[in-house]
Amino acid sequence: MSSSATSAISPSSPASPISPVLAEVVRSGFVEGRHRGSLVVLAADGGVELTLGDPEVPVFPRSSNKPMQAAAVLRAGLDLAGERLALAAASHSGEDFHLDLVRKMLAEHGLTPAELRTPADLPLDTAEAESYLAAGQVRDKVAMNCSGKHAAMLAACRLNGWDLESYLDPAHPLQQLVRTAVEEAAGEPVTAVGTDGCGAPLMAITLTGLARAYRAFVLAEPGTAERRVADAMRAHPEYVAGTRRPDTWLMREVPGALSKMGAEAVQAVALPDGRALAFKIDDGAIRVLGPVLARVLARMGLDAPVVGRIGRMPLLGGGAEVGEIRATF
Repeated sequence: MSSSATSAISPSSPASPISPVLAEVVRSGFVEGRHRGSLVVLAADGGVELTLGDPEVPVFPRSSNKPMQAAAVLRAGLDLAGERLALAAASHSGEDFHLDLVRKMLAEHGLTPAELRTPADLPLDTAEAESYLAAGQVRDKVAMNCSGKHAAMLAACRLNGWDLESYLDPAHPLQQLVRTAVEEAAGEPVTAVGTDGCGAPLMAITLTGLARAYRAFVLAEPGTAERRVADAMRAHPEYVAGTRRPDTWLMREVPGALSKMGAEAVQAVALPDGRALAFKIDDGAIRVLGPVLARVLARMGLDAPVVGRIGRMPLLGGGAEVGEIRATF
């Protein structure tokens, strides 16, 4: 390898410590893979109760930031409630009821699907995507899992007379409100701004800050933007995710729980007593979220059938179950 090639891949800062293994892949009794990451658990009083890895390193929470984005559209004056507000904080599965409500929300505010800046996509849920394609439909902006959030953002801009074309610019008034909502809930400054898969600005905070944000939402005073978002998500979890998604199962079966996953294997949860957790799997393996989340919830003393359901991640060989992905802590 030439010296120039070596220079091109040399790290610009000292290497971070290696994260601990949070889950392992076991096939036929043989450990064939390991997933590392960082995790934090907050006690009911907000103090740090457990850490694994380094939860003080900033991460992109991806869609785990959506409750804060939804709170920002309320702060902008948009009057959303119920299923519409839940959908504004959603990574929806692309089921018919999701897509129908996105279209309805746009029409209610004099908007059209063409004004969405989401990339054309298939439904997030595999079964929904198969049905969607079988019906002869093609990739579409409304089918993209963030379309509810974008519909709400556009509606807030229309209400305030803000430019619709540039609503995803980090300098746009709406995105400045989002940044403020993220920083206030997390109790720390945003340390980096990137671009999420849907095109929206993506704001980096620590895992500890992310857990604090979810705790702040469930403990917020009734009527505040934060509490309104938390209440809508918990009352209508199927609009936040979908009928076959762990976030839905947890919020439906554990009264008062607030839960939202994000791409690249991020998860945040708050319980109604103020306990909260956040973690990220370093390699971004979404399949690890369930086993790790279930183990954390069990360690927090949550005894509910849904924990086992969330944690089960079997591996198949020839159509038969031959192993599992399991948490290691």
